Amino acid sequence: MSLMKDLTNGIYKENPVFKLALGMCPFLAVTTSVENALGMGAAATFVLIASNFLVSLFRNLIPSKVRIPCYIVIIATFVTLVDMVMHAYLPALHKSLGIFIPLIVVNCIILGRAEGFANRHPVLNSIADGIGMGVGFTMAMVVLATFRELLGNGTWLNMNVLGSAFRNQPLLIAILAPGAFILLSFIMGFFKILETRKGGRQ
Repeated sequence: MSLMKDLTNGIYKENPVFKLALGMCPFLAVTTSVENALGMGAAATFVLIASNFLVSLFRNLIPSKVRIPCYIVIIATFVTLVDMVMHAYLPALHKSLGIFIPLIVVNCIILGRAEGFANRHPVLNSIADGIGMGVGFTMAMVVLATFRELLGNGTWLNMNVLGSAFRNQPLLIAILAPGAFILLSFIMGFFKILETRKGGRQ
C-alpha cells in the first residue's frame, strides 16, 4: 500500500508543479510544444528515478555533512548521460531543449526528492516516488504545452488540429512567455477550485 501511495502522490496529491510549484523554470520555458514537454519530462523522469535509487541505496554510507554535494554529483552524472544520449539519437529535440537539459542538475524537484524522500526511505519506495514525481511533472508539462501549442500554432504534436484558418491567425501570446504565465494561472486556479469543492463536500 505504501508503494502505491508513493507512486501516485506525485501525479496529483503532491504534483510537483500544480501543487508544490517546483521546477517552474523548465516548465514554463519548454512547454511551447507537446514534443518538447514529452522530451523534457522523459529526461527529468529518468534522472529522478536513477538519482532516487542511488541516494536511497547509499543513504547510510554518505556522511551527512557532504550529502548535498554527493547528491549533486549523482544527479549531474545522470544528467550528463541523458544529455549525451539525446544529443546522439535525438539531435533536433536536443537542440530545441537547449540549455534546459543541463539545467536539470539544479532542478529543485530532483534535489528536493533526493533530500526530502530518498534520503529517508528504502530503495523501492524511492524508485516509486521518482516514477510518480516524474510522471506528474511530465503530465503537467503536457497539459500546459497542449494549450500553448493549440492556441499558439493550431497544432498538437505538429499535427494541424484547428485548421489552416486558425493556423494563419493564431493566438501568438500563448507561445510567448506572458501566455505561459496566464495559462498556468488558469490551470492552477482550476485545481484550487477542485480542492475547495472537495473540501466543502467533506
